[in-house]
Amino acid sequence: MEQDNKLPKDFFKQFTSKEDFNSFFNDLYKQGVEQMLQAELDSHLGYEKHAKDGNNSGNSRNGTYPKKVKPQSLGDMVLNIPRDRNSEFEPQLIPKGQRMSDKLEESIIGMYSRGMTTSDIVEQVKQVYGVDVSEGTISNVTNRIIEHIKEWQQRPLDAVYYTVWMDGIVLKVKQNGKYINKCIYLVIGLKNDGLKEVLGMWMAETESASFWMSVLTDLKARGVEDILIACTDNLKGFTDAIKGVFPDTVTQLCVVHQIRNSCKYVVWKDRKPFCADLKDVYGALNRDAAEAALGRLSEKWGHKYRHAIESWRNNWDCLTSYFDFHWKSGKSFIPPIPSKT
Repeated sequence: MEQDNKLPKDFFKQFTSKEDFNSFFNDLYKQGVEQMLQAELDSHLGYEKHAKDGNNSGNSRNGTYPKKVKPQSLGDMVLNIPRDRNSEFEPQLIPKGQRMSDKLEESIIGMYSRGMTTSDIVEQVKQVYGVDVSEGTISNVTNRIIEHIKEWQQRPLDAVYYTVWMDGIVLKVKQNGKYINKCIYLVIGLKNDGLKEVLGMWMAETESASFWMSVLTDLKARGVEDILIACTDNLKGFTDAIKGVFPDTVTQLCVVHQIRNSCKYVVWKDRKPFCADLKDVYGALNRDAAEAALGRLSEKWGHKYRHAIESWRNNWDCLTSYFDFHWKSGKSFIPPIPSKT
């Protein structure tokens, strides 16, 4: 996936702030960091929680204390920092008085993505800690976080999701001493209580219909029975892949991707007026009004930008699926109640 194919800008407009979007990752990130801290404490004490080796060892766990931290790109969060009874434990992951690095944020997100091998995770953990801790601590942290990662990746999901967004976000990841662009493919679901959930993250070298077929099959194996609307880009074969796993799902192509692709055919000086006329199409009140607006767009610009307009006609059914659903003025989309629940 190219750099331009990050999550579309309009996707973020449903959130009121950067912090609102970051809440998708906060829980996952918090869990990952706290698991790594617990593994550090295991290494410091020399035994795991509830292990017999801790009997009469001279030191033991003593609960946790809250600490507010400020990651580079995520919003402020409160972590539960473990402590020991002798007050000797000082975590290396979050040194006192220091900001958490963006390297840690990238590593946590990367480690929870399917596609990373155990050796990849070991390398990520080593990069986070550097040479400040022993190989035993690295191994301890790796084992703890791998167990938690697998639990998160395989957790059961809801039976029905109203809307599911599927796309990729590009992150810079250090590999073989160099920073390269890696695409993390995200699946975000809208639940029947109105909350959104990150269903999973996957890492792959290339995006393809067969790749998304495997992702959708994984979602079904984890308990998803139906998706009402799947919002995707216009990748060839994507709709067929969705229908192959969830035959009743309505596919809605991402309008932002479609606008961006249409503008590739339009010269710079015409883009602003062309996009203003195009807005009458996707911003119409219903499908009939949208089709009439597309006709006017074709009459005005068709002789000059035929390919830009034809792409809308060729994908019309999947681009206008949202007209089949009820929208409440000034509020969020209200989908129909599925018959299965």
